[in-house]
Amino acid sequence: MKFDYKIADMNELKLIWEKNIADNPGDPRWPIWRDIYIGYNEKQMATTFIVAADGIPVGEGTLIQSPECGAAIGRPEIADGHSVANVNALRIDKQYEGQHHISRLVRMIEAHARSLGYERITIGVEAKETRNLAIYLHWGYTRLVRWDIEDDELVLYYEKPL
Repeated sequence: MKFDYKIADMNELKLIWEKNIADNPGDPRWPIWRDIYIGYNEKQMATTFIVAADGIPVGEGTLIQSPECGAAIGRPEIADGHSVANVNALRIDKQYEGQHHISRLVRMIEAHARSLGYERITIGVEAKETRNLAIYLHWGYTRLVRWDIEDDELVLYYEKPL
């Protein structure tokens, strides 16, 4: 199987979102999020990256660049449009977990942020997701910059320098 890591084109973006919606049947938020995130990509407020297995998107992550993106509104320490950006919505199909695909994708996202002139990058994690938190700390996201309650969950935001 051949894996590629790249910025999603519009067709790939639509495919990954249709997959996300199918994986979350009956949840009315997913079609809304699809439209929002596709719009962010079209307006260059965010950039979505994918992991593709033999050309089929199986994982994703989005670099939030604009403070006007929903995830960053009113929270400039997460993404401010000039010095700090945010890694958002990291997902991969269950069968590909633990194979370093997301870490490769995050390195690509970080390199892209650096190429755009960002000095710092943030990532959020639900406090109960201790495995993901340990991974993010290992990747260098060690400075806690904010915490929020989102959908009744404690979310911690960590930063690393680029």
